[in-house]
Amino acid sequence: MSSGRVELAVIVGSVRPQRLGPSVAQWFVDVAGKRAEFSVSLLDLLELELRPDLSPSAGAERLAESISSAAAVVVVTPEYNHGYPASVKTALDTLKYEWRGKPIGFVSYGGMSGGVRAVEQLRSVATELHMVTVRDSVGFARARKIFGGNRIPETGPELDSANRMLDQLWWWASAAAARGAVDPYPHS
Repeated sequence: MSSGRVELAVIVGSVRPQRLGPSVAQWFVDVAGKRAEFSVSLLDLLELELRPDLSPSAGAERLAESISSAAAVVVVTPEYNHGYPASVKTALDTLKYEWRGKPIGFVSYGGMSGGVRAVEQLRSVATELHMVTVRDSVGFARARKIFGGNRIPETGPELDSANRMLDQLWWWASAAAARGAVDPYPHS
């Protein structure tokens, strides 16, 4: 973290055609970008073209570099069939140590639940990767109606949730940086 700012990596998890993920992610990037304590980068898993067998690739190197330099992570994920997409699992499994000790938050969308089932599954995976999941998350039920026609939500419970989640991410990232300066997170 330079100048007290938290480097926040936002990951677009969907790789499907006609996906909504980039619009939802851009909304979140705009929200986080208005806060002085964050420097935000966007990673699109579609562009990384990670290999399903987890073998090395240029995309895996780019992911590793981005996550290594980030102090916090947010995954923007759809919910497909009561779960998160394979592209997100591949990204998480492609790396190991780069995730460790970092706080992670979630922005989800899908159906009536707003992606809550995908987030609950991701929380257990993130914990196994030695990440700290923050309590608050953002969920968009019926996201196509919200983001369709280039409409962007400017108020509402999602914005409130996003700001609470960003507060928590900042706190955990700052605490991890302070502790890590004295005693780095164990990698064994």
